Amino acid sequence: MNVGISIDLGTSGFRAHKIDLDTGEVKRTVITMRNPLPGANVMDHLDFAMKYGQDLAHDLVIEAFINIMEILEIQSSDLKRIAICGNPIQLSLLQGIPIDDLAYAGERKKAKFNIKEQERNARIIDATDISGLEDFKCCKLVVPPAIKHEVGADALALIVKSGMLEKDEISIATDYGTNAEMALKVGNVIYTGSAAAGPAMEGQEIKDGTIACPYAISDIDIEPNGLRNYVLDDRMNVTPADLVDPQNGDVLEKGTIRAEGITGTGVIAIMEIALQNKLVKLPTISTKDGTIHLQDNIKFTEHDLAEAGKAIGAIRAGHITLCKAAGIGVDEIRTAYMSGAAGTYMDALKAHKIGMIPYNVDAVSQIGNTSLIVAREILLSEERLWGLQDIANEIVGTHVMFALDEAFKDAYILELSYWTEGMPFKILKKYLKKKELPTIDEANKEVYVDKRVMKDIPVLGSEGLHVIDKVGTYLTMVMGDDCDKCDLCVKSCPNGALTMDEDGLVLIRTDLCDGAHCQKCIHSCPKSIFKWENLVIFKDKIEN
Repeated sequence: MNVGISIDLGTSGFRAHKIDLDTGEVKRTVITMRNPLPGANVMDHLDFAMKYGQDLAHDLVIEAFINIMEILEIQSSDLKRIAICGNPIQLSLLQGIPIDDLAYAGERKKAKFNIKEQERNARIIDATDISGLEDFKCCKLVVPPAIKHEVGADALALIVKSGMLEKDEISIATDYGTNAEMALKVGNVIYTGSAAAGPAMEGQEIKDGTIACPYAISDIDIEPNGLRNYVLDDRMNVTPADLVDPQNGDVLEKGTIRAEGITGTGVIAIMEIALQNKLVKLPTISTKDGTIHLQDNIKFTEHDLAEAGKAIGAIRAGHITLCKAAGIGVDEIRTAYMSGAAGTYMDALKAHKIGMIPYNVDAVSQIGNTSLIVAREILLSEERLWGLQDIANEIVGTHVMFALDEAFKDAYILELSYWTEGMPFKILKKYLKKKELPTIDEANKEVYVDKRVMKDIPVLGSEGLHVIDKVGTYLTMVMGDDCDKCDLCVKSCPNGALTMDEDGLVLIRTDLCDGAHCQKCIHSCPKSIFKWENLVIFKDKIEN
């Protein structure tokens, strides 16, 4: 069998198909629970690569890919093609393309540091050209194009698969993930941006959170006696589960499936249900213990409430900012497209009510994991690859760098005040108007929902879904004789990512490490000898 791999290199994790190239059939699916790089978002990954070396970041991505290939049960001699899709940083790290042009914003700064923009057009190369893939002698790597260097293949996949290019109406497409890509179409112009919504959209940085995977709570509904939990089964189907009392977690009606965590869509559902039913009065939870109880001792805390609010606020601020750039009102958007795992499993009506979808849209279309769809398409069709390049060339686009945009800064500060400080919604609207930003309103109209797919990965293959809890990559260093073995670095790690043995050998599990977002291990060292620049990849195999 001639075998290929299509893979979505996502910020919060990788999703891959093993595909029979002769028939186009998906045989097996593998997902990782996290990205192999330290950090919870794409800016953390960028920071890690720039500070500690892109070669190190590249090696971590390649190690994760090799691990995925082992779980897919593919021999290197059988692998003929690999097709990738994702944001420019993830694709560049895998290929070993310099990312300096993505790290610095503004032409003056790039000129000051003599930074050249890298070419990120569609291409097919020998896998052996990639460091770490030298054994893949009969394999080609297929790479889709970016629209611009900072508007990547994932954004192109989102725009193309939504179908927005074929329609005249004003529409917006959003990938509801950690690095929330969004594209607003007004006339013949596409306005793009990327909001660092944070890991709450993927169920991370949430106390009992997890990405979309088997046994994750993906939705919540309120019934007369309590909260009905909905849980993903082992084939990622949404299954009714326990009915519980949100005040204490007592099971009122037992379901047929257990839960091991709550994913981002479940977080959004509990936010909407809680706000509508007075379980929450921002910024606090109104239960006796300040916690909303779900099934199997899974809890939603006030910390989770704040994290989710920041994510929702970042996405809504992004929508406002793109409308400002296009010179339109938020109320002029007619259709919203939702992609990604969160965009698939999320209840679109709940998302609309809570402000994650522009309030005045007529229709919402849920379109699935567009990056993985496009990766599979270009794996099977070279013609499709070059067709995407033609589309990328033709798009008249304006990219809004949210990190530097005053409209985004103003809108996001107001969103933070609303979600985390209890600013009344009418005051939020007042200040948006005062800042001359497109205003918003509460969502009260009926919206048509077109759910094109029931699962973000509709076809898992005859060999089923396999989940990698540990990406299997570690960084290591020996602390040396100056280390007192006080273990403060180990104790300071909030995620249990760090261990040190009696000989001073440090192991950091990179997929659990919060990276630049944290660095508590570095700051806790009393002698300041814990230095990340001394880290190397641990080559010995550690079992998952």
